[in-house]
Amino acid sequence: MHFNPANYGPAAAALLKNARCNELEPGAAESDVRGTLSELTCEALIAPHPLRSRDMALACLAGLWLRHGFLDESHRISQDLDSPTGSFWHGIVHRREGDFGNAKYWFRRVGRPAVFGPLAAAARNLARESPPGVAADYLLGQADWDPLGFVDLCQSARGGSQPIRRLCMRIQQCEWELLFDFCYREAIGE
Repeated sequence: MHFNPANYGPAAAALLKNARCNELEPGAAESDVRGTLSELTCEALIAPHPLRSRDMALACLAGLWLRHGFLDESHRISQDLDSPTGSFWHGIVHRREGDFGNAKYWFRRVGRPAVFGPLAAAARNLARESPPGVAADYLLGQADWDPLGFVDLCQSARGGSQPIRRLCMRIQQCEWELLFDFCYREAIGE
């Protein structure tokens, strides 16, 4: 999948146009978009499309807060979504916070979402482009996405070498893009 912010409504596209790649850690929040995110409603997020799933639009909002480094705001939204998708966003928040055990708890509640197949393929492709090593070899050997294994990989990458760290950041970016795209499409009923 090639992620293109223009594939979404104007509000989402504007927030995603120059969004940076997230660190594996919490990182600094992008304070210049806080006001925009605070005022964004589910309806405005998916306009001009009609709102078909409020929960999925809320999941998109959790993702946008996360993408811009506002982990607390993303956490508040995702923990109130009693669904596998809410658990997925919740797990990502805890992984970035460094609360790896809690991240695994939430990833265990995700089940086998549709994004796992494309995410596993993207991770394998990125691993092929990376310098050889334990991380790349592990990812190349995966037939399906293992979110718990990725939590472990991110944990080791936080204090590890730059190639592993870059690889995990790129995979995390693909994970965010695939999950956001899924949530957005569900929110508008596609």
